[in-house]
Amino acid sequence: MKIAVLKEAAGETRCAATPETVKKFAALGVDVAVEKGAGESASVSDGDFEAAGATTASRKDVLKGAGIILCVTGPESQSLDGAEAGALLVGGLDPMRQRERVEGYAAAGLEALAMEWMPRISRAQSMDILSSQSNLAGYKAVVEAADAYGRAFPMMMTAAGTVSPAKVFVMGVGVAGLQAIATAKRLGAQVSATDVRSATREQIQSLGAKPIFVENVAGIEGEGAGGYATEMSEEYQKAQAELVSSHIAKQDIVITTALIPGRAAPRLISDAQVATMRPGSVIVDLAADAGGNVEGTVSGERVESHGVTIIGATNLARTLAADASALFARNLYNFLSAFWDQDQGRPVLTDDDEIVKAVRLTQSGKVVNERLTAA
Repeated sequence: MKIAVLKEAAGETRCAATPETVKKFAALGVDVAVEKGAGESASVSDGDFEAAGATTASRKDVLKGAGIILCVTGPESQSLDGAEAGALLVGGLDPMRQRERVEGYAAAGLEALAMEWMPRISRAQSMDILSSQSNLAGYKAVVEAADAYGRAFPMMMTAAGTVSPAKVFVMGVGVAGLQAIATAKRLGAQVSATDVRSATREQIQSLGAKPIFVENVAGIEGEGAGGYATEMSEEYQKAQAELVSSHIAKQDIVITTALIPGRAAPRLISDAQVATMRPGSVIVDLAADAGGNVEGTVSGERVESHGVTIIGATNLARTLAADASALFARNLYNFLSAFWDQDQGRPVLTDDDEIVKAVRLTQSGKVVNERLTAA
């Protein structure tokens, strides 16, 4: 079995393999071929890959004879000319927004496996790219906020007087939100957080933050289904808006992380609410790519509204390329090795497996995933 590791398109700093995972694949009896320059932006040289046992070559050469193709973001299907029919394409393929590419993978005879559709179940935790990358994004969101904020985060008692701690409010307590809370607390901020899932209250408190919750109002339909939040009821949205309005006016930093898979990001903060924050405050919107949680967010840009800086954060994990690549590559290895058949020398992906059914997009020249065929 040969595994091909692709060099990502411009703008993507991560790599789908590291010398660590190359060695692990070699222990399974696999030959790993890495496209030249694939690891440069993640601080991994071609020499590092070669020292780990991989070969480095052009894309055409690494694809030739490869049974598995690893990527971070889904490549254009035409860039995979020369890939063998039946090869597995494994990575973050963005199926909903890149449907045309998915059709191209099917036409090329590739079996595309979208790692971001990994189910939130216990045995898939080590394979979950959304969790590993969101963890880093939550950390970096606080760092970005601290950089943009014109004051210190911790309380400081000096001979010249006392500096009050920054007040940080985290909206959405998934993986990114929890890491944002922990990071802001480590920097000495006074932290509060909210989520539509009441089960997160204890998680917020365990990190030393203050939970801010709507009380005595029905929450969301299918609360916590599959580990994700879904859309809120109208009653809950109204109650939450009132609660947030009173709380947000007192905050210095707000970090929003709310995403609903396959849908536009829910609007959490209106322009009127932004206007209540004091000048110099900062909002980091981690849902900017999906339309944003904040009115006025511009994806990939910093804008100022009513004296408040709004950062439209896009894939912050990319700014921590070395660590992000290490975690992403382990996710891919953990997935493939879990299904590895030593006798056949390849992963065996059975049709009735819960993980396989969730991530498989194409097979035998067709788009087969129910989430796509039903769309």
